[in-house]
Amino acid sequence: MSDFMKWLYAHYIKPQLDAAPQDEYEMWISLMDGDLEHQFREEYEKTLEFTAIHTFLLGLRTGRGLPG
Repeated sequence: MSDFMKWLYAHYIKPQLDAAPQDEYEMWISLMDGDLEHQFREEYEKTLEFTAIHTFLLGLRTGRGLPG
């Protein structure tokens, strides 16, 4: 994964995820935040980073911005 994608995650994707309404997922997210040990939290955050970056790229490829 390129350094640019990691930068994009830290400066654009992650803030968007943090600002998204949690609604029915708030309890589950809160449980993840409170219950994970340090090692598992690191693994969870890296997995989230990987998944979010590739989801973002998939969105670009499948064309939300493509003309209809």
